[in-house]
Amino acid sequence: MKKEPLSTSTQEVPKVKLALQDKYNEEEKKENQKQEDLSKKESSKLPKPTGWRLLVLPFKMKEKTKGGIIMSDITIEKQQVASQCGLVVALGDQCYDKERYPEGPWCKKGDWVVFARYAGSRIQIDGGEVRLLNDDEILATIENPEDIFHQY
Repeated sequence: MKKEPLSTSTQEVPKVKLALQDKYNEEEKKENQKQEDLSKKESSKLPKPTGWRLLVLPFKMKEKTKGGIIMSDITIEKQQVASQCGLVVALGDQCYDKERYPEGPWCKKGDWVVFARYAGSRIQIDGGEVRLLNDDEILATIENPEDIFHQY
């Protein structure tokens, strides 16, 4: 029986870890694809913002955590209503005009933004709600809404 010496420089990562990571990445891609498909199909039903208003879709937490815990519908709904960040879906015609904002727009369509808890008008749609915000109610832009701790 031959024993091979372990080399510290060529240790392999266990395949189990890679398989789990691949599974998480695969689930995340599927979830993102579902959201994109839904947004394309439902976008014609959304109100079109006028003037200096933005249409924002509040962040909705995933139904299942990475650990496998399934969230109840009530928990997800409460979190979405209390959410302080969302995805910019559409901009009004006069949003971020050069006269009021000479430095340029604060955000654009497809950006994740942070806004005040009670900012804007809430409009109920099938599957949740959207918010109409004034262009000056945007507090910040973020890369990933999951980086922010969401409380309700």
